[in-house]
Amino acid sequence: MAEQLPIRYLAVDGPIGVGKTSLVDRLVRRFEAVKVLEDVENPFLPDFYQDRAGAAFQTQMYFLLSRFKQQREVVQQELFQRLVIADYVFPKDKIFAYLTLSDDELALYDKLYATLEPSVPVPDLVLYLTADVDTCLARIRKRARSFEKQISEEYMAELIDAYNHYFHYYNRSPLLVVETGNLDLVAKGGDFDELVEQLKRPIRGTEYFATVHRK
Repeated sequence: MAEQLPIRYLAVDGPIGVGKTSLVDRLVRRFEAVKVLEDVENPFLPDFYQDRAGAAFQTQMYFLLSRFKQQREVVQQELFQRLVIADYVFPKDKIFAYLTLSDDELALYDKLYATLEPSVPVPDLVLYLTADVDTCLARIRKRARSFEKQISEEYMAELIDAYNHYFHYYNRSPLLVVETGNLDLVAKGGDFDELVEQLKRPIRGTEYFATVHRK
């Protein structure tokens, strides 16, 4: 029998390249959970990273509607009979929107978001993975997605700051902040096992996970 967690819906989030999906894959295997991955095959992303006119709004609207559809399917299919693990939280969409959209675009986006958001399930626990700019960029280069080659240090720094600001005030569900710079949650069993032990206990408010770096 698979191990159990005292929750039914876990979401993992953090900036691009921090290692969300890799961790989710490992957690899904450990707990025989249902995996929910955001759609990264956004057809507008290449144009966005090349800074083409209008691409930011197209990219953001695609992500918003794609994520909403996915979250609604999670509820409708009653997948919560098993543990559900997602590699994003729905409100992350606003982090990117406020970074990339013009005021007029943002006004339209906010109206649509406000209509959709009340129908989206709230996770029982959120893991917020953090890392510095150099670490995230190194991990992005390692996975070698062609459209991500255009990501600049400046954009990554702004994105990390925006994530930190959002999760500093996050209170919709319990939050476990995990600094991944000195952790290897994919290849190292010890780091991963320590994190799993944290997930098995009740987490209230915002808590932080750190472990001794192993060479």
